[in-house]
Amino acid sequence: MAASLLDRAIYSYADVDRLVGLHSGTARRWLEGYERRGRFYEPVLRPEPSGSDAVTWGEMVEARLLAEFRDRRVPVQRMRPAIGKLREEFGPYPLAHARPFLEVEGRELVQVVQEQVGLERVLQLVVVRDGQFLLTDAAERFRSAVDYDGGVAGLLRPDRRTPDVVMDPRRAFGQPAVRNVRTESLAEDYRAGTSREELADLYDLTLGQVDEAIRFELIAGSERAA
Repeated sequence: MAASLLDRAIYSYADVDRLVGLHSGTARRWLEGYERRGRFYEPVLRPEPSGSDAVTWGEMVEARLLAEFRDRRVPVQRMRPAIGKLREEFGPYPLAHARPFLEVEGRELVQVVQEQVGLERVLQLVVVRDGQFLLTDAAERFRSAVDYDGGVAGLLRPDRRTPDVVMDPRRAFGQPAVRNVRTESLAEDYRAGTSREELADLYDLTLGQVDEAIRFELIAGSERAA
């Protein structure tokens, strides 16, 4: 069940860019690689280019993690060797599994891999402090955005500013929703003139949930297009 959940291909590259806050075209580069000045750069999140325009749930989750590092000075392309080795340890979509984030043994494995490949500190997921294997700030922010089910990511909060907005590959076609009501639908109805109070009554939501849905769509339509 866990493997099939991560394998569900329900997104486009544009979906990933919009929903986890990336510049247009970033998801395709991370997943398919890219060419620049005659040199081809391999994908960060896939072992090799697939040629497919579809993105799986597992890849969406992993892109959400990489988005935590997008403003660092060191390109996330340098995470490719570490992700490759983690794939050998944890299987496909290693960053969508619970073990590297929730289990001490998993964190220890991540730390070993980081040292083996010489991963820069600003891109690391685990640090050692007082003999303990702890998540870095970026990894902790990601972990708090994920609910795990059967050892893999089963639910994702695409933006920490709107915690009631979640993505679940088993509901609402994996699109952002509040209590199974798609945020896109709520925002469209609001723009069409339906009041917040009417939306709350119609969909049995609180005003706070309606506000979060509308706010998320504003974020997705502005910041993510920047």
